[in-house]
Amino acid sequence: MPMNRRLVLTAVTLASLHFAISHAADPALPDLKGRSIVAVTENAYLPLNFKDPKTGASVGWEYDVFNEIAKRLNAKVDWKLTSWDTMIEAVRKGQFDVGMDGITIKDDRKKQVDFSDAYMVSEQFMMVRGNEKRFTDAKSFKGNAKLLVGAQSGTTNFYTAVYEVLDGNEKNPRIKLYDTFGLSMQALKAGDVDTVLSDGVSAQGYVKAFPGVYKVVGQPMGREEFGFIFKPGSDLVKPVNAALKQLKADGTLKKFDQKWFVDYKLNQ
Repeated sequence: MPMNRRLVLTAVTLASLHFAISHAADPALPDLKGRSIVAVTENAYLPLNFKDPKTGASVGWEYDVFNEIAKRLNAKVDWKLTSWDTMIEAVRKGQFDVGMDGITIKDDRKKQVDFSDAYMVSEQFMMVRGNEKRFTDAKSFKGNAKLLVGAQSGTTNFYTAVYEVLDGNEKNPRIKLYDTFGLSMQALKAGDVDTVLSDGVSAQGYVKAFPGVYKVVGQPMGREEFGFIFKPGSDLVKPVNAALKQLKADGTLKKFDQKWFVDYKLNQ
């Protein structure tokens, strides 16, 4: 999340780089010989990773994709949860082998952790309540001093709100901070704030899961690539990239895009 989320799955440049599943071990891929990979996420970024309210299970696009990567590499995944604000540092220190949460690939982060190749591309948009009529884009939002934006501190959503929607002042009182992205969306629904910025991945998930409750307004603000993060020098980067390349090429990522961004219904 620091600087990580962008929208419109329509154009949602789901550069979810895609491939026809080969469940048999592929000799072209490294064999991790049953190795256990400790993977971490926040479990609060629908539809990439979240707790299904009906089953209580941790599910989502990233779970499916990384489980498939591990399967093809002959590895097992030991899933863990942590907060976004501690994730990058925890992975950097080796507390977890790999982290994911729609994390934007950025040069400053590359100084702390190693990234996989990009698995998805997205853009930022403004999420609003379904009946919102007071503004239709960033310009009209900025012009009304009574309007508030909700954001998670240190995320792409926060910085885009500061520098592309408001005035560049990170202390602007029109920004209300929340501990998680999910809490900011609850605040939007309750009317405590008037917009929350989200990438296409999450925005699409919320609009689809809660028909009429949320909608998207305005134009995309920027473009970002998401990647898995690893401890610097991790020997997992090359194997994961090799498997990811295969998933992109054989249609597997496209299959998971269909499952989570088109077919999935939160309250099914």
